[in-house]
Amino acid sequence: MFSHDLLAYLEDFLTQERKERFKTVLSKRTNFLTVAIEDVYQLHNTSAVIRSCDAFGIQTVHVVEDRFGKRLDKNIAMGAEQWVDVERYQTTAACIDRLKADGYQIVATTPHDESNKLPDFKLTTKTALFFGTEKEGLSPEVLGRADAFLTIPMAGFSESLNISVAASIILQDLTQRLRNSNLEWQLSEKEIVTKRFDWTKNSIKNVEGIMARYLAD
Repeated sequence: MFSHDLLAYLEDFLTQERKERFKTVLSKRTNFLTVAIEDVYQLHNTSAVIRSCDAFGIQTVHVVEDRFGKRLDKNIAMGAEQWVDVERYQTTAACIDRLKADGYQIVATTPHDESNKLPDFKLTTKTALFFGTEKEGLSPEVLGRADAFLTIPMAGFSESLNISVAASIILQDLTQRLRNSNLEWQLSEKEIVTKRFDWTKNSIKNVEGIMARYLAD
């Protein structure tokens, strides 16, 4: 249904400030770095991670909902699910297969493997960061198929951080480094236009009726 003419028509329903905001945000968005959340039990944690992804410019989040079902609390995400693409999977294997097929290295975030501490981690290729359940951490499936491991250096008695806190710390660090690098991290022109279309539709009341009238003319 997408067309550039339809996008231009729908954007007339937005303020100029809104349209410029979309362009500014999209210029900082990336799919070079993505996040995968595996079977997180506390639903507010999944939602908080998605909110952090939006805040730091991660466009796509992959959510494995094998054991606990949907874990997205819209009250916590505070509308972030409108701006971040959420891909859902019934199994961890399916999620990893998809990401590897799309050229991502799988990076398991865990406090139990210090082979790569965050300050020393080299971001050189498309990367999917996996975050696991609050108590059990990541599954053997992820740990066994991971290409690398990543941990946040700790200086206190606590062994680990809440998943949403850990995700925020890692994403803030890596996205800042990514934007300062020479890597081709930005969305493609096609991805940008597609997101402008999606976000514009999300911003207009009764957009389906408006589009139906446009297509009928």
